[in-house]
Amino acid sequence: TFPRRKSMVSILANQCSFVTGQRVRRAWQMGELYSSLYSERSRWSLASALWRRFQSRHAGAGKLVAALAGVFMWEEEKIREEELRRSASELQAMEGMKSQNLSRVVPGNVDAGWEIVMEKKNFWLWRRPILNSHLYEYRVLGTYTDITPRQFFNVQLDTEYRKKWDSLVIKLDVVDRDVSTGSEVVYWATHFPYPMYSRDYVYVRRYDVDLENNLMVLVSRAVEHPYVPETTDFVRVRSYQSRMVIRPHKSFDENGFDYLLTYCDDPQTAFPRYCVSWMVSSGMPDFLEKLHAAALRARNQEVGIRDYAGVKTKERLTGDAAHTGAPGQMEYA
Repeated sequence: TFPRRKSMVSILANQCSFVTGQRVRRAWQMGELYSSLYSERSRWSLASALWRRFQSRHAGAGKLVAALAGVFMWEEEKIREEELRRSASELQAMEGMKSQNLSRVVPGNVDAGWEIVMEKKNFWLWRRPILNSHLYEYRVLGTYTDITPRQFFNVQLDTEYRKKWDSLVIKLDVVDRDVSTGSEVVYWATHFPYPMYSRDYVYVRRYDVDLENNLMVLVSRAVEHPYVPETTDFVRVRSYQSRMVIRPHKSFDENGFDYLLTYCDDPQTAFPRYCVSWMVSSGMPDFLEKLHAAALRARNQEVGIRDYAGVKTKERLTGDAAHTGAPGQMEYA
């Protein structure tokens, strides 16, 4: 009968509520116990391990839970070792052509479709069309002889210093860190040329100092993150990727190095391809010169910047990576 079914449903609902309440209380008690027994670093490691185990068993459900709970899924979004290695191999392939005329020997020998756009002393810029898109991917090979690789590398990573030397920055902050790889999620809002609206980016970045191969690598690409939802203040750029590889001529602390920058993004403009290409082609050398000038000021000790390269080198030598999930204490150059 209907009253009897209604009573059974009510009993079932009460039972589910009771079981759920018991599990929540048990989880809270376990959390309190672990808080008293383990350090913050250990708790982060434990939480990450449990989350990865849940993801591996319930991949689809994991994404839904993560979205509802406002959790960033590092295991899926992090920059992996093979991405760093692939970026390093791109520079190594380009170095094989440095003895030749780079304006004629384009990176098409490495990846098909590249064409030279600009050539200056110690600076070459290529582009190639992105498949099924009105956009281009860009590649810069350059050399500096008056600053060290460490200075150039650190200036790129120091978000606080960039707010001082890059007048286009509106906001620039690290909003999240991975507890296992040292990767960071960065929020960046920047002015665009008039009459375009300002843009903002959310991207994950990971860097490495390869002592064995004498390389520094920095890889970034766009992600979605619950800490920084899209707003009406900016146009969100959802397609973005940047790879920088640096090869010292001698050592990380002596003047002179080559670098390879590969870059693409979709600024979401209504302008035709040639207009966007012109803006990027003219803007990229300008940005690199600003970066160079900022590194010179850091070299002359006009400012203090964090020594990211030194921290990563120390991790490599000691095998003790600082995976705390929070900003670490870093030395200053």
